[in-house]
Amino acid sequence: MGWIRRLRNNFSDDIFLRRLGKLETIISKALSVAMVIVLVVSVVDLFIVLWGVLRTSPEDLFNRRLFSVFGIFLDVLIALEILENITAYLKRHVVQVELVIVTSLTAVARKIIILDLDKATGVELIGLAIAIFALSTSYWIVRRTNSNPTRG
Repeated sequence: MGWIRRLRNNFSDDIFLRRLGKLETIISKALSVAMVIVLVVSVVDLFIVLWGVLRTSPEDLFNRRLFSVFGIFLDVLIALEILENITAYLKRHVVQVELVIVTSLTAVARKIIILDLDKATGVELIGLAIAIFALSTSYWIVRRTNSNPTRG
């Protein structure tokens, strides 16, 4: 019967929540390490692609290849923002909604920059417009709420 009592004690609220918090921290740290690896690989890829673009003739520079460089560059920025989200979570144990919205806006901006207008459908453009409107409105609301000194 002693093992039942130990099992019950291990699942008491305080012990369980403490262990759950440790597991969250371990997973967040693993995600941070994985994101750093993604960032390093992305930066190396950016420089490889950039080197290839710069070696082409000037008239080829301003075609879709330059937009692919912009896309990779924004991929790196998005990865940095995701790493910042994870780091903020490790520091404060809260998800910063404003940072998540900014990351999402960057991802939508990336999609728009690399969008091939010859192949884009009307539904895709409407979807992007709705996403921009919704994210911009959300960002405005969160910024306004965060900067309001009367909030409790």
